[in-house]
Amino acid sequence: MDDVATSVVAADRWLLLVHQLPAKPAYLRVKVWRRLQALGAVAVKNAVYALPANEQTQEDFEWVLKEITEGGGEAMICEAQLIDGVSDQEVRSLFTAARDEDYGAIAKEARALAEALRQDPNALTQVEGRAQLKRLKTKLAQVVAIDFFGANGRETVDGLLTGLEAKLTEGTAVETSESGGAAHRTAALAHLKDRTWVTRQGVHVDRIACAWLIRRFIDPGARFKFVSGKGYAPSSGELRFDMFEAEFTHEGDRCSFEVLLGHAGLTDPALQAIAEIVHDIDLKDGKFGRDEAGGIKALIAGLAMAHRRDEERLTRGAAIFDDLYEHFRKKRG
Repeated sequence: MDDVATSVVAADRWLLLVHQLPAKPAYLRVKVWRRLQALGAVAVKNAVYALPANEQTQEDFEWVLKEITEGGGEAMICEAQLIDGVSDQEVRSLFTAARDEDYGAIAKEARALAEALRQDPNALTQVEGRAQLKRLKTKLAQVVAIDFFGANGRETVDGLLTGLEAKLTEGTAVETSESGGAAHRTAALAHLKDRTWVTRQGVHVDRIACAWLIRRFIDPGARFKFVSGKGYAPSSGELRFDMFEAEFTHEGDRCSFEVLLGHAGLTDPALQAIAEIVHDIDLKDGKFGRDEAGGIKALIAGLAMAHRRDEERLTRGAAIFDDLYEHFRKKRG
């Protein structure tokens, strides 16, 4: 993948809040902890919390420092660049793990609501259903606001909430959401050749699998570009996948690989088997119960730990999916 666009990796700068709280009053400890959780801060050491350095996060920490000192505690804020002991990647992983847990909790609620509506479309009135959907959207917005590094779970929740909205609005099954907002994309399938495909930095299983599918079966001349997960405006000729507001991303309870497969009209059973594995790993809902999912998940996690650069992850991941495809193709034969 020599023509894959590279992403620039720069050293991170962090704000660290170092504090010591008095034994009493006990509520102060809970109050400070809740405040730090709401800000999206993560603990890198005992009583040392981190946020990515910018004006807003500095102001946020300053308010916490004020509350701590007014409560009889001690605190200081420093800006740091990590040298040894813990890496930038490890700290970023703490942030993404925390946000993925938040997204997972919302996804669990969304799936429960979708299942209730599937079993009994009249279980909730339109007013009740929309109130629950609005509550989930509010929760999502709160998590997105502190999702500094684009955790993988956001696309899953976006897709589930989009499917719920379609069901509540149109009275159709979540699985048919493809016929809604995504219908306009099918007209562009004839123009998917020699395009620049854009996705979020820090690619993992769904994005790696999508890139492999694009390069091998959809657009052999594809170029890939990796960008920040927030606020990216595509240029002319670019197509986004597995990111917020992308042309190809989660829809209902389907991962981006499944969506791409459907849009491209690819019905190869070997690709469908891979789609089920990617789904089970990415959405963590055990929908297909694929025995292979655990092994592939470990392989993808290993390559992500070993390779920080996204183009390297795509190259190594393509080899995994090439072999997996041949396995299912020959197994069927």
